[in-house]
Amino acid sequence: MTRRVSILGATGSIGQNTIDLIARDPDAYAVVALTGGNNIARLAADAIRLKAQVAVTAHDSCLEPLRAALAGTGIEAAAGAEAICEAAARPADWVMSAIVGAAGLAPGLKVLEQGAALALANKESMVCAGPLVMATARKHGGTILPVDSEHSAVFQALIGEDMAAVERVIITASGGAFRDWPLEQLRNATPAQAATHPNWDMGQRITIDSASMFNKALELIETREFFGLEPGQIEAVVHPESLIHALVGFRDGALMAHVGPSDMRHAIGFALHYPERRDLPVERLDLVRIGQLSFRAADETRWPALRLAREVMAAGGLAGAVFNAAKERCLDAFIAGRLGFLQMAEVVEEVLTTQSAQNGLIDAEVSLDNVLAADHFARKTADKLIERAPRG
Repeated sequence: MTRRVSILGATGSIGQNTIDLIARDPDAYAVVALTGGNNIARLAADAIRLKAQVAVTAHDSCLEPLRAALAGTGIEAAAGAEAICEAAARPADWVMSAIVGAAGLAPGLKVLEQGAALALANKESMVCAGPLVMATARKHGGTILPVDSEHSAVFQALIGEDMAAVERVIITASGGAFRDWPLEQLRNATPAQAATHPNWDMGQRITIDSASMFNKALELIETREFFGLEPGQIEAVVHPESLIHALVGFRDGALMAHVGPSDMRHAIGFALHYPERRDLPVERLDLVRIGQLSFRAADETRWPALRLAREVMAAGGLAGAVFNAAKERCLDAFIAGRLGFLQMAEVVEEVLTTQSAQNGLIDAEVSLDNVLAADHFARKTADKLIERAPRG
């Protein structure tokens, strides 16, 4: 039976890996929608190759180039945030949500509202609005399948298990580009240095987030929201080899680890074929050649984003939306050379402190409107702080 699939964020790393798997068995899938950003040539080429119904760019200014690239193919072209939501609402059986940042929340909700399976690589949706996302899935019969390698690992380790028997969850971090740098050198780290990952092939933004551990901070929050755990049950450790993606600890003292190659097609493929396991074109690990696996403490002095994540989990409410929005603006500023590497966490912490004191914003109901309002206020606050931040 042919499955209807859409890929939101098709031109990014996760989207391209998803396309790689789908293109290996094209008769099994009918592609409904592909969305992307500025890479119009890639978006159009993939839409044509996969015979998509519609291709959507997030940028209005890119609509005419997209239309030109699709001329004569019969594939619709559209642009803008509303068009992406409309594409997400088109009937589909399975949808990959790989849009980067808070922009992925509204389209993901549209997918769940039609009762489809949402393969969630957009961790910001759970960080900003976890209760809303989960409630929407329950209300409409939608299914959420985690695609972050860590949360996919936890999900797989929990199959057939009783959540009441879970004592803790440990998610691993590679440590990113700067895991072996002396702490005093981090203040002068450049975007180019931060964007080189030792293990994973990912986009610029997520690779920099890996170096700062903001990516792992988001994943700590996502773990709580997705699996309903208490903050004290969630741990992070640095695992330089990136072969164990997560471990689940049970009340009898057992630890169940998920081990696999550093290849996102593993988690994507598991979500694509769930509940079955099928052949995937990923490396088979040679344990003898690997020899050993190592672990280090995730030092919250070195990586203050992890401490901030725990404070966000303790605060609850809209704290996650504020945290994510401030992080995104600080990342923008770091990439643009307007903020230092260590200053990102400093500004995010100040935004959280400022927002928590403003009219119960943190404690407001987690609705889409309130999440968007918190996001807006946090971005404005972050921009003001970035403007005043000392250079160098």
